[in-house]
Amino acid sequence: MRGVVDEVCSEFLLPGFEFRSLGASDLLALSLLIERQGEDRLRYFQPHGFDPRTLGRMLSNPAFLMFGVWEKDEICGYFFLRCFWNRRCFVGRLIDKEFERRGIGRVMNQIMYHIAWRAGFRCMTTISRHNRAVMRSHERNPHARLLGELPNDYLLVEFTQDVREGGGIKA
Repeated sequence: MRGVVDEVCSEFLLPGFEFRSLGASDLLALSLLIERQGEDRLRYFQPHGFDPRTLGRMLSNPAFLMFGVWEKDEICGYFFLRCFWNRRCFVGRLIDKEFERRGIGRVMNQIMYHIAWRAGFRCMTTISRHNRAVMRSHERNPHARLLGELPNDYLLVEFTQDVREGGGIKA
């Protein structure tokens, strides 16, 4: 998997930003990034606990791949893949509000999707219908395909390699 991660991270780039795997020395910066987001921005982003102990546990889990986006010495984004034995992985991402609308999310998506696909995983996520920003961004995502509805107004979405014209998910 390490070879796939390195290959994909070197392939999808955005000038001025570095996209890379997180290490133990990055966890303090990650916790500060998450802390400065505020409750409203984390309302629908709760893939795991954000305390230092939990972040360290997630980092040491070989089935959980953690990445950061850096502008110079500042972390401005976090994204991950959580891989399961059934060859499915779930992805998620968080971009600092000050860094939105710069193309970071598009590159995060490319990295997550391509790592999953090249490693032979189906790439999935869950999205709350109430998370307007994420719903809006996935309306135009040609890789997004709605698989079904989940309890509490969540949707199960798969990102497929085939691009569908007029693809995306609708609220």
